Amino acid sequence: MAVEMVRVVVVGAGMAGVQTAVALRQQGYDGSLVLLGAEPHPPYDRPPLSKDVLLGRAEHSRFEIDFDELGIELALGRRALSLDADARTVKTDGGDLSYTQLVLATGAAPVSLPGQPDSAFLLRTQDDALALRAALRPGLRLVVVGAGWIGAEAATVARQLGCEVTVVEAANAPLAGALPAEFGERTRAWYARAGVELLTTSAVSEIGAHAVHLTDGRELAADAVVVGIGARPDNAWLAGSGIPLDDRGAVAADARLRAGRDDVHAVGDCASFPSARYGRRLAVHHWDNALQGARVVAANILGGEVVYDPVPYFWSEQFGHMVQVAGVVDQSARRLARGEDTVLWLRDDRLEAVVTVDKPRDLAQGRKLIEAGKQIDPAKAADPTTALKAATV
Repeated sequence: MAVEMVRVVVVGAGMAGVQTAVALRQQGYDGSLVLLGAEPHPPYDRPPLSKDVLLGRAEHSRFEIDFDELGIELALGRRALSLDADARTVKTDGGDLSYTQLVLATGAAPVSLPGQPDSAFLLRTQDDALALRAALRPGLRLVVVGAGWIGAEAATVARQLGCEVTVVEAANAPLAGALPAEFGERTRAWYARAGVELLTTSAVSEIGAHAVHLTDGRELAADAVVVGIGARPDNAWLAGSGIPLDDRGAVAADARLRAGRDDVHAVGDCASFPSARYGRRLAVHHWDNALQGARVVAANILGGEVVYDPVPYFWSEQFGHMVQVAGVVDQSARRLARGEDTVLWLRDDRLEAVVTVDKPRDLAQGRKLIEAGKQIDPAKAADPTTALKAATV
């Protein structure tokens, strides 16, 4: 049964918010629809910021969407300050917005180092990317703090632009926390071949005017510093609203992406959701999650009861390699190498996760096997000459 509505307000104009608004129109909603964005810029996609925009191949990564034609009202340059859920009102720095249905899609905010100076660059927004691009030049001594996804991509681009790059990582290997250490160790050689100095097990004590100081007393000369040590859900504005948050500060949505109330929904980086597939609550800070979750939120706003339980997917381009991940890597699962460039994780002979380097076919087929939940033959799956899709029992 369709739900009669006066106004849908979507808070957050990133991928999750934009795609929710678009999906509502595509699925037949013709009521009032407001997209609230804290930044003044037209809504844009984030992945190109650390690639084409930073390289100067593109001036922006704006969505090619005609919001006027779709009847989506853009309320840009307005930041959400608080939520009165009982009164169905979002308070913003540009006035209050009432709603009948609310979508929380505020994304995540980058984590800063304690005492981090304003001169250090982040790489989360369009303004961040343009500011960093203006600073990068041949011979510039750049220190990147963090060897995660963003740090690796920033270092890749900086080397392409002729910078002298040092990456500092507190953990023992790159991509710590995202992938098993042995996989991160493999990427160490990529840094070396690209001419990037990689310092692992190295923590930053202070960022000075022209140097980065490490806790072991070392000092790294730096003309510019990029900090890429992760991001957290941008949900501080929900304090006191009664919207449930999990222990990491994400909106604790239910399996239908509702946020503790039938009239509030949460999607993208700001939210977590229960996964029956993996038996735990997942918070997935990736583009594909924002895209898929938006369609589910739109369907459920329109009266549906769609359960959200995707196979998480992510990719990263770094140092000339394409790293792709499908599923959730759990070290308690059985690890199975498929040649040198694909690693599988199985439980009860069912595929749970796949990580590939420059093997898009393995990734695509592995993702479908995870979705299907079929048992596979480990011997066949481990043979890189056999198509992964042919490994089912």
